Amino acid sequence: MKKIIKYILIDILKNRIIIAYTALLFIVSLSLFMLEDNPSKAVLGLLNITLIIVPLISIIFCTIYLYNSSEFIELLVAQPIKRTKLLFGIYLGLIGSLLLATTVGLGIPVLLYDPGPTGMTLLMTAGALSIVFASLALLSAVITRDKAKGIGLALLLWFYFSFIYDGLVLLILFQFADYPMETAMIALSALNPIDLGRILLLLQLDISAMMGFTGALFRDFFGSNLGLLFASLVMVVWMVIPSFIAIRKFKNKDL
Repeated sequence: MKKIIKYILIDILKNRIIIAYTALLFIVSLSLFMLEDNPSKAVLGLLNITLIIVPLISIIFCTIYLYNSSEFIELLVAQPIKRTKLLFGIYLGLIGSLLLATTVGLGIPVLLYDPGPTGMTLLMTAGALSIVFASLALLSAVITRDKAKGIGLALLLWFYFSFIYDGLVLLILFQFADYPMETAMIALSALNPIDLGRILLLLQLDISAMMGFTGALFRDFFGSNLGLLFASLVMVVWMVIPSFIAIRKFKNKDL
């Protein structure tokens, strides 16, 4: 499996898309930090990139790469290697390359200009979302053999978590406006990794005061050790469950 991870890493790191993705993150991050006197304002500017662009590139790139590597995967399946180890090795290679791109593109500017808790939260959120959406990409590619359907499913998942889910939450809040929904919002935030990352970043930026009583509740819960542990465990669940289902399905899939 180590050879598979090494091959995937080397192959992806030579990919122009990953190189361009890393350069884009680095240039945008460095530009924002250099333009703003307050590093917190630059981090706030990077918020949308972390929550929208990073998941989009992660899920689309991984899905396309898996489909383009289908012949290579079928060749390895014919070798005396377990399918679970094969797909898990490819998955580790994918997330390793994404984490490296995020660390270089976002990490270097953050370490130079804002190495405090806010910058580290931004960096960890970007890395966590990269892994989560790589897992969703793996699941999308395994579910269907049709490349168009797989990429469409990946885009639909990204669109759902980035935009549709927030609309559904607002609809629920509107329908149940007469009831106390503050506690339920914590549970709803766990159902969307992007929302969870957004909450953690906003709390670090101390903008939760603008969110009213709900923001105060988030600050009290996610600002505590229990809240951080809850957020970390939920992120790990989002990383593990889709990849676990994908590996189980791939194990019994007829190629």
